[in-house]
Amino acid sequence: MNDSPTPSGGLSRSSFLRNWTSLVGLVIVIASLFAFLLLFVLDSLAHFANPYVGVLTYLVTPAFLVLGLMLAVVGALVRRWRIARAVGSPPPLQIDLSRPRDRRIFAGFLVVTVLLLLFTALSSYHTYHFTESVPFCGQACHTVMQPELVTYRHSPHAKVSCTECHIGPGATWYVRSKLSGTYQVYATLKDIFPRPIPTPIKNLRPAQETCEQCHWPQKFVGNLDRAYSYFLTDETNSYHEVRLLLKVGGGDPTHGPVGGIHWHMNVGNKVEYFANDAARQKIPWVRLTDHQGVVTEFRSPGFTNGVDESAIRVMDCMDCHNRPAHMFESPNAAVDLAMKLGKIDSSMPYIKTNAVYVLTQCYTNETDAVQKIATHLANQYPGAARIGKTIETVQQIYRDNFFPEMKANWRVYPDNIGHKDWPGCFRCHDGKHTSKDGKSMIKANDCNACHLILAQGSGSELEKLHPGGLPFEHPGEEYDKEFLCSDCHTGGP
Repeated sequence: MNDSPTPSGGLSRSSFLRNWTSLVGLVIVIASLFAFLLLFVLDSLAHFANPYVGVLTYLVTPAFLVLGLMLAVVGALVRRWRIARAVGSPPPLQIDLSRPRDRRIFAGFLVVTVLLLLFTALSSYHTYHFTESVPFCGQACHTVMQPELVTYRHSPHAKVSCTECHIGPGATWYVRSKLSGTYQVYATLKDIFPRPIPTPIKNLRPAQETCEQCHWPQKFVGNLDRAYSYFLTDETNSYHEVRLLLKVGGGDPTHGPVGGIHWHMNVGNKVEYFANDAARQKIPWVRLTDHQGVVTEFRSPGFTNGVDESAIRVMDCMDCHNRPAHMFESPNAAVDLAMKLGKIDSSMPYIKTNAVYVLTQCYTNETDAVQKIATHLANQYPGAARIGKTIETVQQIYRDNFFPEMKANWRVYPDNIGHKDWPGCFRCHDGKHTSKDGKSMIKANDCNACHLILAQGSGSELEKLHPGGLPFEHPGEEYDKEFLCSDCHTGGP
């Protein structure tokens, strides 16, 4: 690799690429191409998606390819500069296609260029789609997104890709999401991301541009028959069920009577609100514009402040359906369902209480939790016939809903559907929001406004339905009707 002129006075015939920097770059290029082809074949033939193979194939190897090409170019430029200094001027580049040697070099150059372009296009195409995939969103940053991925896989939207809700169609939001993702990668590498991830997401695309690509807001739903099963915390784990008609209704007069829960849909009525907390759980001000254009403001007691128009949010699907794909089940609900399905033996005394108790203790990590759950329940029920299956079920409930590394569980993610464990509907319908003329919205204790109780209790009490509805009876003990459900119910002990 001599840079000096030849003895005859001419320049060395060595190529500009004949230097260590360029040779290292070419080796990296060849290795990157080989690695890409190998990983591409493995990724194509695999029976399941592996996010780490995808990252290596479509992100890491192209990066090394670019690095190798840059090294080769830099080495060639440095060698050319050294030769120019030795002879006073850079050697001219001459291409004469009449010479066989130049034709071979030119043909080789064209082949390499075409192959490189094809490789780049293929890599870019797969990179684009890989960064849209569920494995990339949920598994590439395993610890950070594990709660979202696990709960997503158990949600009604488990067959809908992450990007269809978080990004939606169109290039504009795709670019915005990737720019936002750049900081997220930085935060992950620097370990400065929040634990748990805060919600609601401030820059989420409007529901009209995502949810309504599949869901039709004008649809009239009518009444839905629902049964809610509970096991009490007494010694015998007493069973209690509430069967009711949920008045979903609709908001479009051309497809059915306007009323019910979906009256809130922005079809005939426009509902706006102001929340004075980041989680949108405290709503002191609501503005309603009905189908005739009449505007009515409702305020909670003591709220006399002016409202900044820029802080007002137009109500949409996400204000009630705020956990459509990442639902963290409360311990009570998860244990009730497992007992209903026979996965937890309800004949064991106080099993409901003990299962919920052991789920809600503080654990260092998942391994610590699984071990202590098994130890505690085994000590509580020594020799019980089905304690092994019960322990496995409680452990799985923990894995599916508790993530101590991210401090994520049902406590930190309010679910606004309903009103039992979180204020939900009662954020507005607490009976305290009134207009200037004293008009109040639907009160919290007006149970029949949104649902009609057909039967409640257990055994023979559930065999006869009451079409006219029943007054709600709290199981076990009386309750003060001025309290909201969530004032006592927390989803846990």
